[in-house]
Amino acid sequence: MPKSTFFSLKNHFLLAMPGLQDPSFRHAVVYICEHTATGGAMGFTVNHPSRVPMSRIFDEFDLEYSEDVGKQLLLAGGPVHQERGFVIHRPAETHWESTLRISDDVCITASRDIIVDIAHSRGPSASYISLGYAGWAPGQLEQEIADNSWLVIEADSTILFDTPFEERARATAAKLGVDLDRLSFQAGHA
Repeated sequence: MPKSTFFSLKNHFLLAMPGLQDPSFRHAVVYICEHTATGGAMGFTVNHPSRVPMSRIFDEFDLEYSEDVGKQLLLAGGPVHQERGFVIHRPAETHWESTLRISDDVCITASRDIIVDIAHSRGPSASYISLGYAGWAPGQLEQEIADNSWLVIEADSTILFDTPFEERARATAAKLGVDLDRLSFQAGHA
């Protein structure tokens, strides 16, 4: 039996297909920041803003902040550990405690020091805070892709940081030449 080849989807987008039944991922664009054969996958839904403003995080940490920064919405990053915050951001010259560089254009940080810098307008040039994340056990994401639940697209930091939340799904689909209005609920397998 031939050995299957593993392909990491790190630094890729997943675009939810119309037939995906999980309400957490309806019309979702998920940015994959980690994917290994033995550890599974982790990512963040990047087009579902929550109704919670950043000010709530700043208030919990007893930080002063500008009104503009405080009214920005947190992202609903996924159904796992929704009480945990992660900052998805462009690289910066400042080094925070727990920054993981995903690509040349994207970093993830999960430490308090970056929150303080964002509150004081000293943070990265582009960032947002995600509450929770999406996670898959080893082989689970590959099976969902085989079941036609997701389209896989190479990530684009312009979509991630410069495209409004409500336009990210359409912009991601357009990278493949796909019109979201023409996607079918039916899976096709050759």
